[in-house]
Amino acid sequence: MTAPQTLQRLQTLIWVLIYGGLLTLVLGIATARSDGALGWTLGVAGGLAAVAGVVLIAVRARLKPDAGG
Repeated sequence: MTAPQTLQRLQTLIWVLIYGGLLTLVLGIATARSDGALGWTLGVAGGLAAVAGVVLIAVRARLKPDAGG
C-alpha cells in the first residue's frame, strides 16, 4: 500500500527521467559531431536516464494505492 502523494511523485519522476533522458540523448548525438567524447557521455547518460524511467514504470505498475483514499 502506497500513499497517493508518493505515487504522484513517482509518476512525475518517471516522466522527468524519460523526457529529460531522451532530450539529453539527442543533445549528445548532436554534440558528437564536434566533440566525440562529450557527445558519447551525454548520449549514454541520457539513454540510462530514459531506461531508468521505463524501469520505474514497471515498478509503479506493481504498487497499489492505499485503500483508505
